[in-house]
Amino acid sequence: MKGNKRFSLLYPGGREYEFKKIESSAFHDLGLDVIVKEVTSDQKEQAIVTDILSYMNADPEVTNYRQEVFEDLKSLPDVRAKLTELFEKIEFSKQFGVIRKSKDEVEGLWFLMHRLNQYRDYITCVDSLKECLSDERIKSKGLKSYKAYIDEIYDAAHFHELKKDLETLTKDTAQIQSVTLGMNLNSRLEATSMGIVSVNNKPFKKSGIVSNFADGIGRDKIKDSADFNGDMHYQPVEKTAAPGITTYMADALKSTNVLILATQGSTTASIAEGDGLANSPAQFDNVLNKMLDTTAKSLRKTLDKYADMAIGEIASVIPEFVYYIRFAEFMLSLEQKGFKLSKARAVQKGSLSMNAKGFYNFRLALNLKDPSELVTNDLIFDDDHTIYILTGANRGGKTTATQGAGLLFALAQGGVSVPADSFEFAPCDMIFTHYPADEDKTLDLGRLGEECIRFKEIYNSVTEDSLILMNETFSTTSFEEGYYIACDSVKALLDKGARTIYNTHMHKLGTDAEEFSKHLKKKAASLIVRSDGGRRSFKLELAPPEGSSYASDIAKKYGVTYDMLRGQN
Repeated sequence: MKGNKRFSLLYPGGREYEFKKIESSAFHDLGLDVIVKEVTSDQKEQAIVTDILSYMNADPEVTNYRQEVFEDLKSLPDVRAKLTELFEKIEFSKQFGVIRKSKDEVEGLWFLMHRLNQYRDYITCVDSLKECLSDERIKSKGLKSYKAYIDEIYDAAHFHELKKDLETLTKDTAQIQSVTLGMNLNSRLEATSMGIVSVNNKPFKKSGIVSNFADGIGRDKIKDSADFNGDMHYQPVEKTAAPGITTYMADALKSTNVLILATQGSTTASIAEGDGLANSPAQFDNVLNKMLDTTAKSLRKTLDKYADMAIGEIASVIPEFVYYIRFAEFMLSLEQKGFKLSKARAVQKGSLSMNAKGFYNFRLALNLKDPSELVTNDLIFDDDHTIYILTGANRGGKTTATQGAGLLFALAQGGVSVPADSFEFAPCDMIFTHYPADEDKTLDLGRLGEECIRFKEIYNSVTEDSLILMNETFSTTSFEEGYYIACDSVKALLDKGARTIYNTHMHKLGTDAEEFSKHLKKKAASLIVRSDGGRRSFKLELAPPEGSSYASDIAKKYGVTYDMLRGQN
C-alpha cells in the first residue's frame, strides 16, 4: 500500500508513504477483530476500520498526524455530528443520485435530470464542508489541510460557474410539469405515427383513459383539421429498433381501438406503485429525448463541463472520517465508564524506543464493567531491554500483558487513543505474532516443525523497526530441545534489533537472558509476572524468574507438598 492520494486524513500529503499489512493471524492474536466489532456493528464500517488498522507505517509523522485528527474529532462533538449528517447525504448522492444505465446507452433526459440533482447536492456539500471546517477550535494539520482542499474547490472559477449554470438550468427544467403526445391514425384507427404536441408548465388534471377519449370525441368535438391551439407544434418521433413506449402504445391502440392522449402523469396503462412507477422514466426516455431535445442538449453540455468535479472526489475521504468518528464515539463511551485513555506521542527511534506508563490490555477491558478491576503496568523498550523473556505462572497474565503491549502499538499507529496513562514510542513497521497453531495446521509437519517454519518466515521479514510477540514458542517439545532452539532464536532476533516480548514457561531462558546477550549491543532481559504468596498479581517486574518458589507457594496452597500429603505439619 502506498500513501499517494491527493489528500488523506491518514497520512500527510507531499510525499509517498509505504505501508505493510498485518497478517490476518496476527490481527486475530492481538484481538483487533473483536475490537473492530465493538467499535461498530455495521459490516461495511467494520471493513473500513479493519483495513485502516491493518496497514502499518513506521514514520512518526504519520502516527502524530492521525493522533491530532482524532483528538480534534473526539473533542468536538458538534463537528462530528455535522460531518456525519453531511457525509450521509454525500454517500446517498453518490450511490443513488443517478439512474443506472447500460454501458452503450446515451444519457437520456431523466438520467441527466438526476445528474443535475447530484451536482446540486455537490454544491450544498462543498458549502457545508467549508462552513463546518472553519471552526476555530480545529487544530490538527489534517483537518486544516482538508479545509484548504475544500477552499481550493470552492474558490475555483469553475465552481462559481457551476453554481450559476445550475441555477439557470434548475429554473428551466423545474417548469416542466407535463408533456402532451399526439398520434396520427388511419381509417381503422391504427396508429401510424406519434409525436410531441406540447410541453406544459402545469400537470394534467384528468388521468382516466376513457374520460380523455370521451372528451376528445364527444358531440361536435372532433376537429376537421390537425391545427392545434396556440403555438403547439407536432414533432414526429423516430421509430427505434428496440420495443419502446411507442410500440407499447401502438399495440394498446390496436387491441382497444382507443385514441390515447399520453402525458407523463396520465394513466395510459395500469402502473403499480413501487418498481413499476420507478421504471416509467426509462420507458419514456426515447420519446422525451426527442420532445425536449433542446433542453436535454443544453443540460448535457453544461454537466459535461464539470465531469472532473464528480462528487466522488470528496466522497473518497468519507471512509476515513467514518473510521475516526466511530472510534471517537467508542472511546468516549469507555471514558465515561471510567477507563483511562490517552493520546500517544510518536518519536524517532533511539536508545529508548518505547515508554508506556500505566498501560493495560484494551481487549481485556472490553469485558469489564468496573475499571478498578484493571491491573496497570509500566514497560520500556531500549537497548538494554530489546527482548523481554516473560515468565510466570499459568493464567498469571503473561499472554494478557504480551497482547496488551501489541495493542498499544496497533491503536496508537491507527491514530486513536491508547489504554495507558501515557505512551511515547517509535512506531513499528509491522507487528508479528508467533502463537500456538491450531491442531489441524500441524498434522503434516508436527507441532514443533510447524513452529520452526513459521518462526523462520517471520524472522526473514523482521527489521529493526518491527515488533514481535511470541507466546509459548518452541514449548511443544522437550525442555532441552525447546531451550536450545529458543536460545538461538533470541540471539538472532537481538542481531536484528527487533523489539520482542517472548512469554514462556522455560524459566531457564529468562535466567540466562543476560548471560547469552552480554556481548551484544542489544540486550535481553528477564521480565516476570510477580506472584504474591501464591496469588496472581498480574504485575510486571524486571527480575529473575521465580521458578520453583512460585511452585512451592502453589503446592502449599493446595496441600500437595510431601509433608502435607503425608499428613504431617
